Amino acid sequence: MSEQERLAETGESTSLDMIERRRFEAGPAPMGEHPRVVALALGEASHAAGAGDMRLDGDWELARGGDPLARVGKPWSETIQARVPGSIHSALLGAGKIPDPTFGRNQETARDFSYRTWWMRRRFARPALPPPQQLVFEGVCNKCRVWLNGVQLGAHEGQFGRFSFDVSRHLRDENDLTVCLDAIDQHSPPEGVNRARQNVSWRQTVVANNVYGWHYSNLPSIGIWRSVHVDGAPAVKMEEPFVFTRGKSDVGLIVTLAGPANGWRGRLTGSVCGETFKYDTRWFQVQVVGSGRSRQEYVIKLPQARLWWPVGLGEPNLYRLKLSFVPEGGAAPDHWEGTFGIRTVTMAPLPEGRRPDKYEWTFVINGQKQFIKGTGWCTMDPLMDFSRARYERFLDMAARQHCQMVRAWGSGMVETDDFYDVCDRKGIMVMQEWPTAWNSHEQQPPELLEETVRCGILRLRNHPSLVMYGAGNESSRPQHPVTYAMGRMAVELDGTRPYHTGEPFGGSKHDYGTYWARKHIDHSLQMTADFWGEYGLASAPQAESVRRYLPEDEQELWPPKEDGAFAYHTPVFNTADDMDRQRQFVSYFTDPQTCGLDRYCTASQLAQIMVLRTCIERSRARWPNCTGVLHYKLNDNYPAVSWATVDWYGAPKLSHFAVRNAQAPLHVAVLQPSCSIAGANTRLESWLFDDAGALAGHKWRARARLFGPDFELLHTEEQEGAGSIQAPLRLKDLPVGWTQAMQAPLFVVADLFVEGELADRAWYFYNFEGKRDCLFDRPRADLELSVAEGAASVANTGSVPAIGVCVRRPGNAHTFTPGDGFLWIDPGETRVIAVDSADGLAIEALNAGEDPADARKAPKARKPRAR
Repeated sequence: MSEQERLAETGESTSLDMIERRRFEAGPAPMGEHPRVVALALGEASHAAGAGDMRLDGDWELARGGDPLARVGKPWSETIQARVPGSIHSALLGAGKIPDPTFGRNQETARDFSYRTWWMRRRFARPALPPPQQLVFEGVCNKCRVWLNGVQLGAHEGQFGRFSFDVSRHLRDENDLTVCLDAIDQHSPPEGVNRARQNVSWRQTVVANNVYGWHYSNLPSIGIWRSVHVDGAPAVKMEEPFVFTRGKSDVGLIVTLAGPANGWRGRLTGSVCGETFKYDTRWFQVQVVGSGRSRQEYVIKLPQARLWWPVGLGEPNLYRLKLSFVPEGGAAPDHWEGTFGIRTVTMAPLPEGRRPDKYEWTFVINGQKQFIKGTGWCTMDPLMDFSRARYERFLDMAARQHCQMVRAWGSGMVETDDFYDVCDRKGIMVMQEWPTAWNSHEQQPPELLEETVRCGILRLRNHPSLVMYGAGNESSRPQHPVTYAMGRMAVELDGTRPYHTGEPFGGSKHDYGTYWARKHIDHSLQMTADFWGEYGLASAPQAESVRRYLPEDEQELWPPKEDGAFAYHTPVFNTADDMDRQRQFVSYFTDPQTCGLDRYCTASQLAQIMVLRTCIERSRARWPNCTGVLHYKLNDNYPAVSWATVDWYGAPKLSHFAVRNAQAPLHVAVLQPSCSIAGANTRLESWLFDDAGALAGHKWRARARLFGPDFELLHTEEQEGAGSIQAPLRLKDLPVGWTQAMQAPLFVVADLFVEGELADRAWYFYNFEGKRDCLFDRPRADLELSVAEGAASVANTGSVPAIGVCVRRPGNAHTFTPGDGFLWIDPGETRVIAVDSADGLAIEALNAGEDPADARKAPKARKPRAR
């Protein structure tokens, strides 16, 4: 009898989480039943500095090819400078050895360097650190061998493993550290797969696999991508301190102290202060006696504790914890510090109750059930530029979209400390999946996956933004001994977060019927799920971004060549009918063969808006039967026509603003059942959302307006109320009569006024498909722009509404940050938009600016920007 049959027979209520938890056969979670409660005293604490380290980041020598006999301890010729952390390709680009891989079809040249052997060398003086010294590599992609002063220390494989060597006996006054980066394996795709140049060797190891030729990028990463350092040894080491929430004011702390087997004793001192808010420092000190490795468990009670909240629900308050252990007798002390937040994120069943085939999908954040809004997260760069500035740019855009969660999906990477620190500070929750996809866990070396998961959990578990672990992406057979082993580690090394063996699985859905199955956009307008893990539509970036990767001789060419750079920068390099798919979606709005680059990009993004926005709003309206929606996706690993709402350079698409509007905590929406409402009497559903209780104590008025092709007002529906709403509120339907529904195009505008002031607006377009260019050929609006410090005011001085209004900063789309965009502005109305620069601003709109006939002319050539 199967477990599900047994449960059905006994009537026992259980969920897939509970069933899988038993199958993990996990040992106990880290915190035992009787932790020691420590009292905090007000005031500063004195902390020892610790054993210290020597960073070996910075400039290294790089050379191509050769064997150990020719390289280890021998002079090198024809070397170039390489940075650590970094990649081979970034070093080659910096030295002028390869052209910019993101430009044109240069990636085809650059990718060959992934399949060659590379040698890196760094010389350094003897570190003045207490022995035994450890040489630590935080991350190498992907296979390497290591020598120090001619002695081979060992080898390692796996992008996300942290590895080290005891180098005490090998250090000299002057040291030569040599690393061989072995060439990436090349395997052809399976027979019949129409994905040219795809390398499937990622299935035999553990790497970020979306740069291996199937997801815009065909440039497998290789290099020392994280820090390298030599560490001194304290007499008693604090191993992987674990800080976690035990309640609304209780903090759990687990520290394993590792010292001499014959015994040790000393003082453990801890202090807590506010990291992102003012909080007077408090401290504690305890005497500890032990031998060998001893796990210490404490509960710290914080007075006047402030909770960490996700985007839109409160402040992401962070604390800083400092720990030091000072042994008796003057031996080398140890020091550790990090940030933490106090929050609880648990899972509850859907309204139907627990089911053995479904996970518990309702997120309970700090005791409150919440609908989750968010997006997919992609590896930022095949050249492994994981700089703090890039993380800040993209995660800021996620926060501006009101994304409360990002899914670091299994075709990407176990993310960096900077990524998590930025998410902590912005209040963005993370669903971290391990790097498996499409049943690759059945082929990947289990020991590499185990190391990846173990290192990842121990490194990331203190971050409040981390709320869920997952085995990987889109596996049809997610329940497997390997994924169960991952679950076992999630319990034994953490125990505070849920873990899912697959996504989609157990009630979540992915859907790309509109793109891969070539279904009409209406398919995406009607989708429902318990929880959306992925869905979306690929669209072109801003035209300014496209010109950055097009050669000059292609910038004025329209339609683009099927084998040119524009076609190459598509999801599978135009080997899977990529251009034909794009033409299908663009053709709903304009003629893709004659429209020119600028209009093509806009039309492509309009199609993406249709797919993303309505699913978000429909899912919100279904709460609590739908508990969240993660659209695919926020960012790219390469500049291309893609599913991202912010392109690889950092420039927002129109969909960024549409998603921002659809996910606003206070929002009024009209659900869009179809692109066309012609031929029938129709009633459009209107909904009001108030996630954070903004309406409490206020009067509000919702208004829905229907406009005809020349912006004549056809109908208005209004509803008033007062005070907060406890759940999504269905407002009065907006009726559309038969004769009204026959007109093309039609527009619907939904407004929400709070105490008489406009608080939210959403606008929609219908009946555009049968009349190409009708959204662009509307009566022209007159707009005036005035700029003050930090704000751009856009006034509609004409007699018709302005639609799709955006403030741009030409030439700076990748750094310019407008507070809003893709707006509807009524005649006589002025909208004020926050901006981070007042220089060189311009206004764009679907029905303002240049004449529609001029908009279809070929774009003017522009010299591409340097990377």
